[in-house]
Amino acid sequence: MTSVRPLLNVLLAALLGGAVSGCAATVIGAGATAGVAAAEERGLEGAIDDTKIRVAINHLWFERDIEMYRQVTLNISEARVMLTGVVTTAQARADAAQLSWKATGVREVLNELQVRADGASGMDQANDIWIQQKLKARLLTDSDIKNINYTTDVVDSVVYLLGIAQNNAEIERVIAHARDINGVKRVISHVRLKTDPKRNGG
Repeated sequence: MTSVRPLLNVLLAALLGGAVSGCAATVIGAGATAGVAAAEERGLEGAIDDTKIRVAINHLWFERDIEMYRQVTLNISEARVMLTGVVTTAQARADAAQLSWKATGVREVLNELQVRADGASGMDQANDIWIQQKLKARLLTDSDIKNINYTTDVVDSVVYLLGIAQNNAEIERVIAHARDINGVKRVISHVRLKTDPKRNGG
């Protein structure tokens, strides 16, 4: 089995140098530099731990099936793993989640993968990108939202949110921004409050 350590070292160096943005994931806000990571609620150590998990899961997926690695979007916040994208079978959906659990440090796997026999070929991916960029712009310009704590993805006009909210009012603003974008079918939030005891394993 190919060692994951060289790849891990490269990605950790990229994280600290501000080059990592996440495989197919969009981090709302500035790039993941050490300074920005330290300003996030998860902190620099949490960002590094999440990067280690990302590398491990991508390695497991790549070894199992290159299509899994290519089709599934991986978003991580404080060891909570959210899977989005489209796969062609229910078995592929289950396998992606099962492999994610094998990565050291994973606390939760949120499996939001959609199953379509034709894969993503029947979807308007350009529209998904437009929605995502529109939402990114809105969060960046809303001074009442600490946007660096949020990660988002859009699949078939469904918006998925992951991250940490300062309070209920903030997450309500984030969800409202998403729902207000033309074409959005629904919004699925896996955002935790900053004060949630589960963040510390409670």
